[in-house]
Amino acid sequence: MPEDQTPANEEANSREVAVLGGGSFGTAMAKVLGENGHIVHFWMRDEAQAEEIRSTKINRRYMPDIVLQGDIRPTTDLAEAVRQAEIVLVAIPSKAFRTVIREHSTEFRDGQIVVSLTKGIEEQGFKLMSEILLEELPRCRSGVLSGPNLAGEIVNRELTATVIAAKDPEVRRAVQDLLGCEYLRVYANVDVYGVELAGALKNIYAIVAGLASAMDMGENARAMLITRGLAEMSRFAVSLGANPMTFMGLAGVGDLIATCTSSKSRNFRVGYALGKGKKLDEAVKELGQVAEGIYTLKLVREKSEAIGIYMPLVRGLYEILYNNASINAVINSLMMAVQNSDVEFILPRTISQS
Repeated sequence: MPEDQTPANEEANSREVAVLGGGSFGTAMAKVLGENGHIVHFWMRDEAQAEEIRSTKINRRYMPDIVLQGDIRPTTDLAEAVRQAEIVLVAIPSKAFRTVIREHSTEFRDGQIVVSLTKGIEEQGFKLMSEILLEELPRCRSGVLSGPNLAGEIVNRELTATVIAAKDPEVRRAVQDLLGCEYLRVYANVDVYGVELAGALKNIYAIVAGLASAMDMGENARAMLITRGLAEMSRFAVSLGANPMTFMGLAGVGDLIATCTSSKSRNFRVGYALGKGKKLDEAVKELGQVAEGIYTLKLVREKSEAIGIYMPLVRGLYEILYNNASINAVINSLMMAVQNSDVEFILPRTISQS
C-alpha cells in the first residue's frame, strides 16, 4: 500500500464523539479518541481555554506538556457538541453533573449512547452518575467507564486498561471499539452499580494512603491499609446490591492499587499534604483540581452509619478531616479495633459425597 494511502477501514470506523468536561480525564479521553481517528467535539465552559486548545492544541491548565493530535474541536456550545455526536462521554465533576445534563436534556437523542467517566456520588439521595443519567436521560443508552486510569499516564500512551460497564451489549461493544488501541485495552462488565461505586469509593482510601505515605509508614502498613480498604469498600457496595466479584477486577482492586500508590493521584496528593500537616482547605487549594474523595467521604460516612455497615477507615478519616482528630490517635484506635475476618466473600466449597 502506498504510504499516503489511508487504510480502507479507518475512515469507515471514524465516529463523531462528544467529550463533556475540559479537565484532566476529559483531555486524556479526547486525546485517545483523536488519535484513534474520531472527530471529537470537546466541550468546556471556559471560552479562553477552548480558544487556547484551538490555537495551540494544548490544554495548558491541565495538561501543559501534551499536544492534542487529530480532529479535536474545542467548543463552549454543549448543545451543538451533543447534537453532532453519536456517542457522548461525560467527564463533569459530580457536583455539577446533574445540573449540566438536566439543562441540556432535550439536546440528547433517543437511543444515543451516553457514558459517564465521573467517579463520584451526588449528595441528594446518594445517587451515582449512572443513576442520574437514567433519571435525566431515560431515552438514551447509558454506561460507565472506570478503572486504574491515571490521566497523566494515558496521555503519554502508557499501557492502561479500563472497564466499560453497561447492561446493553451494544453500548459495551461501541465503547470498546471507540477507545481500544495499542496502549488502551477496554474490558466489559454488566455490573454497572459495582463498577461505578468502586470507582467512587477508592478515592477515600487514596487519601488514607497519602496520609500513610506522608507519615513514612512501612510497606506492611500500606499493604494493610489498601487491603482493608478493599474489604471495607466491597462490604459497603455489596450491601447496596453490587457484585462482590467486581471488586476483584480492574474497577475494584486495580483502581484501588493505582490511586493508593501513585503521587499522580489527586486524592493521594491531598492525603499526603494532610499528613505533612496542612489543613484540608490548604491541601485542596494547592492541588488546584477536584479531589472527589473529599466529598465522597462525607456521603459514605453518612450512608454507612444509616444502613449499619462497619467502615472504620471511613470513620477514622472523617474524624481527621472534619473533626480535627489527631492522626496518631485515629491510627491507635484502628489498631485496637476488633480483629475481624480477613476475606468476607468466600465461595463455599462443594464437598463431593462418595
